[in-house]
Amino acid sequence: MYKPITPLIAADIIIELVDFPDRPIVLIERANPPYGWAIPGGFVDIGEMVEQAAIREAQEEVSLNVRLIALLGIYSDPSRDTRGHTVTAIYVAEASGTPKAADDAKNCHLFSLNDLPDPLAFDHAKVLADYKKYRETGQVTPLRDHAIRASEQD
Repeated sequence: MYKPITPLIAADIIIELVDFPDRPIVLIERANPPYGWAIPGGFVDIGEMVEQAAIREAQEEVSLNVRLIALLGIYSDPSRDTRGHTVTAIYVAEASGTPKAADDAKNCHLFSLNDLPDPLAFDHAKVLADYKKYRETGQVTPLRDHAIRASEQD
């Protein structure tokens, strides 16, 4: 049977800590390339649902049990990951407690949306801008106009 060659699939989690004022989010400092600060997450394992991968990655990278509350969006720009074409599902989740860096997270820290670190890895600046709109409006990421126009030209 023909098997297509497809992008890798990842699940990333924007974790809001509900027991802190203003619900800060958890970001990790990556221990491996590409370096920088990132939303916790990682690759989906064979036989695993994407939602399960998101929950597992939160536990592995920042030692938090999360409750998924929304799918912010799917990010699929082929250039978003310098290691190769990776598609990610970005979830918004809630958690309580104090995060602890583990697995491939060198460090983790709480951030407000108005005081994000630099540099951010991957396309996470764009993702966090979309998340800021979600926090303000409750609306998930809209479809990107350029992607819709490209498909109409095909």
